[in-house]
Formats: sequence, structure tokens, C-alpha cells
Amino acid sequence: MHHEDNVSLVSLHKVNYLINGVSILEDISFEINQGEILTLIGPNGAGKSTLIKLILGMLVPVNGTVKRLKTLKIGYVPQEVTINTLVPLTVRRFLELSPRASQSKIDQLSAKLMITKTLDTPVSLISGGEFQRVLLARALINEPELLVLDEPAQAVDVTGQAELYALIRAVQRELGCAVVMVSHDLHIVMAGTDRVICLNKHICCQGCPQTVSVDPEFTKLFGTNVASSLALYAHSHNHEHTLHGGVK
Repeated sequence: MHHEDNVSLVSLHKVNYLINGVSILEDISFEINQGEILTLIGPNGAGKSTLIKLILGMLVPVNGTVKRLKTLKIGYVPQEVTINTLVPLTVRRFLELSPRASQSKIDQLSAKLMITKTLDTPVSLISGGEFQRVLLARALINEPELLVLDEPAQAVDVTGQAELYALIRAVQRELGCAVVMVSHDLHIVMAGTDRVICLNKHICCQGCPQTVSVDPEFTKLFGTNVASSLALYAHSHNHEHTLHGGVK
């Protein structure tokens, strides 16, 4: 199903969330638009994972509203997925457990995400980077219009991180879905996102990476050195990555 450009897939208006009377998120308002990559950054305890769960509908705001397009299909890669290592579940079987999974869809996504050689391997024996790609494949099986990723590269080594983010961007361009992700990898984020929301219980600043990286609120959270190096990086990094992590 295709929507016109600039269609709001999810909109949050004056959202507040509390746990036991303690404020976790305050006065959060923004929209997620079709086809954009939106990245949430912020210090530990900023409420990023809580915000993801509000976007997904796993949590309900105490005040304010979260509206989703009625027909919206969402793919989700959570921060942690625990697999029972006592059950010899192969990658293919793990993917088959998804609703709407078909062998052709699994084979197609496996080729796209370069995990074909792992399909008959037990999930417990593949690397962290391969597992993230498997989770990404699982999230894409239902052809979502919104792909939500909570710290997708945390179990991946440094070289694998850049490849994984390049892969996410390439998939996003090919499928035309919107992407919302939480990330700590600031240099990679600034190179490959359309919009950044800097969160610290409230929205400190938001906008394109170049704007956010020179915002005083960003500097206050991440420090002058990070801010100045990111500003330089964001302006000098103007090439695109291919599906396999190369440069166009």
C-alpha cells in the first residue's frame, strides 16, 4: 500500500509518561513521516526506549495522544531478543515463525541482507552482526511502512556497525518505508539520517543532523568536542552507501 509523500504515519501530541509518579517523558510532540529516517539520540535514562514503546503502542501515555495511521504496518527490532539455546532453532525456522512468512520471502530477504549462508545454522551459533541481520529480516517479512529499531548495532563490532547502518539505509531506500531508530553511534547517525531528535526526558532539539549538531542543547548534552567534530563530519560526508556497504 502506498501513501502520498509527507503523510504522517504516527503523530505524538503533548505526550507525558510517568512511572510511580516519576516523570519519564514530558510534553513530547512530533510526527513520523512516510519514507524518512528519524533517529532518537540522548543520554542513558533519557526515555528513548520508553518513547519507542509509546510509538509502537506497547505503552499508553499518561497524558497526550499517539495517533497511528489505521492501516499502518510496523516492523520492530527490539533492543534485546533472548533465544533459548537449548532449542536447536535454525535461522530459517526462526524466520518461519513470523506471521506471513513464506519460503520465497525468506530467501529474498536473506539474499538482500546477506544471511543466506546462515539459514541452516542454529541461531545460537551465529555472530552478533548476523543475528542483527536476521532480526532485521524478521521485521521486514510483513513489508512494513514503518521500521522501528532500538539500538540495532549494540551487539555488533565497530566494522559491523557501519555495514549494518548502511544496510538499513539501503533497505529503507529500496522499500520506501520510514525508519525510526535509537542509536548511540553519533558519527554514523549524523551521516545517514534525515532527522534527529535529541531527547533528555523532553525534546532538547530536533531537525536535520547539521542543525542539531550545532545546537547549544546538543553541545550541553554531548560536549563541545563531540559537537564540533560532528558538525564537521556532517558537512563533509556527502556520499551514499550501496546495499553492500560500499560508496557510490
